[in-house]
Amino acid sequence: MPTHVDHDSTVARLADTWTAIGTLYEGLADADYDRPTCLPGWTVRDQLAHIIGTEYSLAGEQAPDVDVSSADYVRNDIGRMNERWIASMRGLRGPEILARFREVTAARLAVLGAMTQADFDAPSWTPAGPDETYGRFMRIRHYDSFIHEHDAREAVGAPARNNPAALDFCLAEVAPALGFVVGRRAGIPSGSRVRIELTGPAARTYLIDVTDRARLVEAFDGDPTVGITLSAALFLRLTAGRRGAEPHVNKEVDLAGDRVLAQQLATNLAFTI
Repeated sequence: MPTHVDHDSTVARLADTWTAIGTLYEGLADADYDRPTCLPGWTVRDQLAHIIGTEYSLAGEQAPDVDVSSADYVRNDIGRMNERWIASMRGLRGPEILARFREVTAARLAVLGAMTQADFDAPSWTPAGPDETYGRFMRIRHYDSFIHEHDAREAVGAPARNNPAALDFCLAEVAPALGFVVGRRAGIPSGSRVRIELTGPAARTYLIDVTDRARLVEAFDGDPTVGITLSAALFLRLTAGRRGAEPHVNKEVDLAGDRVLAQQLATNLAFTI
């Protein structure tokens, strides 16, 4: 079933996150733009170029014809398109690429702000699947921007931006994937009742029942058999595949119930490509 996402809150979240990204990059020295990040082959500059290139594409521009065959970390057509945008901007200095970011995001916000709820409810292809809505696509754009913002923050040693509204909006994009994460990625067996407890800003509890398939539920018939507890911010980093859980287990990630299965879950949360 297509996902309907509120127009006004989506535009507001995108505006807030893009403003925060601009503020972060404005405070960087030239050398900071060249720092490597957690994504193979990408620098702090490349993280910003990726967001710019995606918004250029959504505005109708074609990716530059740049040879990216040497980027052996690229795995698919979307990745190749992303890499072409990034490669085209690697010669820009910090202030130049930041100016491009501010220009394209301001233009996109003007377009998005003029759209209606009906426009957001219209059918659209998205990275999550073809039978979705434009609003879902824009929620994914916020999620992607927030995650890449924090890739850059980690690389330059800037503190995380644990804004509850931004975290909440990102978690709304993660929640539909939890059945896949629990049942397929982590391989939690049938008959298990999984509790994922998130703490801090945007705290919440997810309950996943594993029967014929794993699915989110409102309540269990019995006690949870597998549980993990961690902050919402760390949960987003792990589900986005930005770091491994092993260093955090029994520290920032608490295990409960069947501890073998709980560790199996904690170390297999990543679902993004």
